[in-house]
Amino acid sequence: MTLSTDLSGKTALVTGASSGLGAHFARVLATAGATVVLAARRLDKLEALKTEIEASGGHANAVQMDVTSPESVTAAFEQIATPCDIVVNNSGIGQASWFINTEEEEWADIVETNLTGVWRVAQQATRALIAAGTPGSIINIASITAVQPALMNSGYAASKAAVEHLTRNMAVELARYNIRVNAISPGYFRTAINDTYLDSEAGDKLRQRIAMKRFGDYEDLDGALLLLASDAGAYMTGSTLIVDGGHTLAPL
Repeated sequence: MTLSTDLSGKTALVTGASSGLGAHFARVLATAGATVVLAARRLDKLEALKTEIEASGGHANAVQMDVTSPESVTAAFEQIATPCDIVVNNSGIGQASWFINTEEEEWADIVETNLTGVWRVAQQATRALIAAGTPGSIINIASITAVQPALMNSGYAASKAAVEHLTRNMAVELARYNIRVNAISPGYFRTAINDTYLDSEAGDKLRQRIAMKRFGDYEDLDGALLLLASDAGAYMTGSTLIVDGGHTLAPL
């Protein structure tokens, strides 16, 4: 049997698609043949990415979505209209505050975006799939901080740990509908948010603790993404794929 990661004829929703990993995920899924629905708050960024994907021969649509707003998510799904065969729950925000200094508002923002936003989008997508009798694949983006403590990240880490467990619970409940739910837990990848830190002396010390002695390149996530999105991962649900260069294997 030949396993294929071809996504032709599939519709894939990517949240947080306006930049960084979300934009990369969208490009990869489009290259694999999916029609990609780009979702984020910054519609101008999405339109630029849509143009780029279409210029490369792919298919994409842009829809404004704020995952922290039930009304925005509902309106976005009404605009999408067709059930999404693949959902990549990528929207999220980071943190850089010590536990004792974290304000309640910051904590609430992190949980609302990183956890409730994932639940909100997945629930809407799942309801559409079930109503249409269509199988699907939901991919939640977690983090290695879900299993390995990281300083100044208590809220972020807690939200990502919850996403991992939400993934397992969803997988159990949705398997009867032929909807698979898995997660990807990236290690440290260079983004606009962390590039200054990763280039610092502290960042270099962090790099030295990674078994492969380097930070991840976006392309390092492509295999995990396509495996979970396609029929190549047809018997996988409730799994979390860690892509971190062996960072979480660091000995005590």
